[in-house]
Amino acid sequence: MGQKHLLLLACFWVLSCSLLLHASSDGLLRINLNKKKLDKEALTAAKLAKKESRLRRSVGAGQYLGASTDDIVPLDNYLDTQYFGEIGIGTPPQNFTVIFDTGSSNLWVPSSKCYFSIACYLHHRYKSTKSKTYKKNGESCTITYGSGQIAGFFSEDNVLVGNLVVQNQKFIETTRETSPTFIIGKFDGILGLGFPEISVGGAPPIWQSMKEQKLVTKDVFSFWLNRDPDASAGGELVFGGVDPKHYKGNHTYVPVTRKGYWQFDMGDLLIGGHSTGYCAGGCAAIVDSGTSLLAGPTTIVAQVNHAIGAEGIISTECKEVVREYGEMILELLIAQTSPQKVCTQIGLCVFDGAHSVSNPIESVVEKQNRGSDLFCTACEMAVVWIQNQLRENKTKELILNYANQLCERLPSPNGESTVDCDQISKMPNLAFTIANKTFTLTPEQYIVKLEQAGQTICISGFMAYDVPPPRGPLWILGDVFMGAYHTIFDFGENRIGFAKSA
Repeated sequence: MGQKHLLLLACFWVLSCSLLLHASSDGLLRINLNKKKLDKEALTAAKLAKKESRLRRSVGAGQYLGASTDDIVPLDNYLDTQYFGEIGIGTPPQNFTVIFDTGSSNLWVPSSKCYFSIACYLHHRYKSTKSKTYKKNGESCTITYGSGQIAGFFSEDNVLVGNLVVQNQKFIETTRETSPTFIIGKFDGILGLGFPEISVGGAPPIWQSMKEQKLVTKDVFSFWLNRDPDASAGGELVFGGVDPKHYKGNHTYVPVTRKGYWQFDMGDLLIGGHSTGYCAGGCAAIVDSGTSLLAGPTTIVAQVNHAIGAEGIISTECKEVVREYGEMILELLIAQTSPQKVCTQIGLCVFDGAHSVSNPIESVVEKQNRGSDLFCTACEMAVVWIQNQLRENKTKELILNYANQLCERLPSPNGESTVDCDQISKMPNLAFTIANKTFTLTPEQYIVKLEQAGQTICISGFMAYDVPPPRGPLWILGDVFMGAYHTIFDFGENRIGFAKSA
């Protein structure tokens, strides 16, 4: 099996989970997530889902319902890890398998009025005529993803989650599902757990309805994700509280800084206890159960790849910048030139007063190949790398050699990188600083293993994803992080809590 084929298999790995629902004497609603074995259909679905990567949301009729597009950060790797659960809609309940996703806020399922999409015929469809509690709404809507759409209309009905009945919940009946992902996927729809600010049509997320109807004791829900590949239980989602069996010590809380996604301010990423520089002054972060890996700035992911021996692609532009301008960058930094202005002085970027951007004139001239954008980006990464090495008092030769090596460790075009499974024990610990505390990930936690055709393939849990200022730099802490740290989503206090998983 070729290396390229192995990489594709690895990066499209997906955890498919079924659901067991039960309530207990302590008043908590527990949702057990059980893993299913990876099969060819799941692998193909994940591969197609990857094409939905840069998530965009828009609505029909030229309106933006809920929040404007300026309030929406596109999330990568959507649906690569799928945690399924069963809910009921209507009276009597009609059962649907949905994904519990903190990266979106709407609930949608296929409609019995969906006549022209194959996906609808392959999944359960909601029949309003069979529900005694159905209420007509009729407002049309469209959600656009990277390579496909869902379209439909809003309805209202009771939604059963475990033993809780959420009354008059506004949800979407889809009448068109154009993406192949929805045809092959093992889920019927999605149950969003984000904030109402990113909800299309202003529909309240299910947790907001639970709060308003006083269905939960505490205004929280919590995730425990089991990363043991041999365990049958995939994890547990709890509404109204936390399960103490699934974490150690106390939770560290951070406030939500931007409602929409569960976003907060984090600090640096450390490799073996050393700063990677790019987020030394802080970065934004989002906790998303719909993202399988950890997604962050290419500048940092390249450093991670170098430290763990991950294989990406050789960037010609990056190596050319180091070769032609490396010494000049070094000299400017030694002369105390502001790092943000180094690439401007070299002439590869234009400084707009806050940060460097690609030269607009050069971009127009070279708009066919966008070479100026690539060189500007490569220069900005090289500045961070060289500045970090200067702090270590390395020689010029060692510094430029290090930057050149990082160019060779840039992630693949899709952002993922493979590693040697035999070298995991020799890899360094990586750590995020959150609320002035260190949250460490061991190699066993940030390397994902895939068993396929009798072979073990390992991929880095870090993938490249760049969000420019002022929204970025941005980290997306997906299931790799949530698996290591039990996560509380506290919508009563607008905060997020992390504790070591047990």
